[in-house]
Amino acid sequence: MREFDTKTIEKIAYYVYCFIDPSTKQPFYIGKGFGNRVFAHARGALGHADPSDKIDKIREITDAGQSVDHVIIRHGMNEETAFAVETALIDFSRSLDLGLTNIVLGHKSSAFGIMTVDEIRRKYEAKPLDFLDEGCVIININQTYKRAKGSKSYYEATREMWVIDEKRIPNLRYVLSEYAAFIVEVFEVDSWYRTTDHNGKARWGFTGRQAADGIRNRYLNRSILK
Repeated sequence: MREFDTKTIEKIAYYVYCFIDPSTKQPFYIGKGFGNRVFAHARGALGHADPSDKIDKIREITDAGQSVDHVIIRHGMNEETAFAVETALIDFSRSLDLGLTNIVLGHKSSAFGIMTVDEIRRKYEAKPLDFLDEGCVIININQTYKRAKGSKSYYEATREMWVIDEKRIPNLRYVLSEYAAFIVEVFEVDSWYRTTDHNGKARWGFTGRQAADGIRNRYLNRSILK
């Protein structure tokens, strides 16, 4: 594999690259590099002892008699800018489910990563949630709501599989959906029901509807961050 010469390395500075599967023409890894970093992964994959999705993919390609395609997405940057570009591309690719093998999110992804317009407003304009009326419960849906996939509404992501003290159930009239530390929706409960998770453990779910504006606007877009 031909690497960059010294003159090229000086010209391209820091860069962001991706690996492409030659069979599918789909990207499977995005990274930041300097010098000949872009070639290091593919060259070292065959002798790498620790398994990972990235290494396994590279081995799969080389075992098929092919070579990983390398693409330099952006070059001529300083390290800070390269971090920002890498993070944006990883976040965007993950939001579209492109199947990247990157193990971790990009640099400062949680703070400045991909967000909807509403999430940007919440992040910078939200008032703190410094009260909680009787009969309300907050349910965190970070694990059940996949924002960019559109596979679940807030209601579907909130309505079941929760551990709640049974003694509280009769008094809980409103459920506040909390996603990424903000209240993103408020539901009025019609009824609670028992259910079980995939391990057979007892859980609670509810049927209900979006709360009336009076109660909904009281909590919506409030931040639970201290």
